[in-house]
Amino acid sequence: MAKSKKGGTKVVKTGKIYISASFNNTLITITDEEGATICWGSSGKSGFKGTRKATPYAATLAVEQVVRKAVEEYGMSDAAVYIKGPGPGREASLRAIKAAGIKINMIADVTPMPHDGPRPKKKRRV
Repeated sequence: MAKSKKGGTKVVKTGKIYISASFNNTLITITDEEGATICWGSSGKSGFKGTRKATPYAATLAVEQVVRKAVEEYGMSDAAVYIKGPGPGREASLRAIKAAGIKINMIADVTPMPHDGPRPKKKRRV
């Protein structure tokens, strides 16, 4: 979807950045306004393995790589950021987006929260 019909790369001025920060990894996906994926990356794709993937530093490097590609290839200048998950890469990824030169229009936390959750275990009898 990122290529236009004539073969050239389309210009995306505004887009959406989705960050999924789990306890083991940080995933980044950049889309255009319609939701078509432009580029993506993760801490693992950036070269980190094992527990080092779950660090804020790994998240920073991953976000910098993906945002740099979006800015250079597609001309992205501002974006809305959607963050999901409780991982250590949450704040670090926001700082990396800001440092890369993309203007942040909106930050939304889309972490799924249960309203009531599953039924609790029965009371323990001793």
